[in-house]
Amino acid sequence: MLDYRFPTALQMVLSVAMAEQSGKRSTSAILAYGLEANPSFIRKLMVPLTRDGIIVSTLGRTGSIHLGRPADQITLRDIYVSVIEDKKIWASRPEVPARCVVSANACWYFKSIAQEAEEASLKVLAKRTVADALEELQKKDTSGCDAVPEPEPEDLSKKSR
Repeated sequence: MLDYRFPTALQMVLSVAMAEQSGKRSTSAILAYGLEANPSFIRKLMVPLTRDGIIVSTLGRTGSIHLGRPADQITLRDIYVSVIEDKKIWASRPEVPARCVVSANACWYFKSIAQEAEEASLKVLAKRTVADALEELQKKDTSGCDAVPEPEPEDLSKKSR
C-alpha cells in the first residue's frame, strides 16, 4: 500500500508558504480543494505538523494556517519525520526459521540495507528547505498560475460533504 502522507504534507506546507508569499489565507478546506484531497486527511496531517511547529493554525471563522517558522528554517526532512514518525521506508519480513544460509541471514541483511537507504533519504531531505522548494517550483512553473487556487464558496461546500 502506498503511503501518501509525506507528499501530501509537503504539498500542504508548500501551499501554505505560497499563500503567505501572496498575502492569501490558507485553511484546511482551501488546502483540501487545491490538493484534491479529503479534508479529514488534511486535518489529520495538520496534527503532527502543528505539534512539530511546522505550521500554526488558528481556529474560528477568520482562522487560517501559517508556517510555524520561516520557510528557510523548515527542511523537507522536518516534514517527512513529522508525518511519517517512526514508520520506515521499507519494512523487513518477520523472522523466519533458519533453514539455510539465506533464511538464516536475509533478515539482518535486509535491515542493514533498509537502514542505509533510510539514512540516505533523510540526508537528501535535510539539504532542502521549503524556501528552496518554492524557489525551484516557481522557476520551473509551467502552470500560468500565480498562487494557490482559491475555490469558489460552492466548491468548498461540495468538498466538505
